[in-house]
Amino acid sequence: MAWLGNSSAISMSSMSKSRLEAFSDGVLAIIITIMVLEIKVPHSTDPAALVPLVPVILSYVLSFIYVGIYWNNHHHLFQAVRRVSGGVLWANLHLLFWLSLIPFVTGWMGENHFASWPVAVYGVVLFFAGGAYFVLERSLIKIHGEDSTLHAALGRDSKAIASMLLYLLAVGLALKWPFVSCGIYALVAGLWLIPDRRIERKLAA
Repeated sequence: MAWLGNSSAISMSSMSKSRLEAFSDGVLAIIITIMVLEIKVPHSTDPAALVPLVPVILSYVLSFIYVGIYWNNHHHLFQAVRRVSGGVLWANLHLLFWLSLIPFVTGWMGENHFASWPVAVYGVVLFFAGGAYFVLERSLIKIHGEDSTLHAALGRDSKAIASMLLYLLAVGLALKWPFVSCGIYALVAGLWLIPDRRIERKLAA
């Protein structure tokens, strides 16, 4: 009977984790869909009609990369997760809230040709999304313990902290040099393009 009870508990934890991952995947897919729908199709067949869309397309590419990075790292993170709690569910929703704002700030930035305030607000959203992901990591470590694979793989996650500091720098620079800020956003994205293999290495070990 005890064995049946333990099996039931494991099953419930696994189900919660699966629902969280499925919901997150769905939200991220919708975010990408909304972003691409913001790119208006030109009514002219002349290639020159695409020129005004260049800022919009560039902002879409940058944001697509960021959403892809979050999806990739979220997937890797949950490979080492054995159970979730109410706190983790809220931490995950907190992350999705900030990510759901990316289509808005992407469109605002692209439509206004990387003007100062849209670029600054874009950085603010990236900063809070990064902070929300960090909170999610800490929430998971809290329920799995400091001797868990998660804690061993992530540690203090200095890369995430450095990224958030770069976001703050970019927000400050945006009011005077918005294109420098965009370069910083692209730099941070480049740092995360290679999937984080720390958890995979720990699981393999």
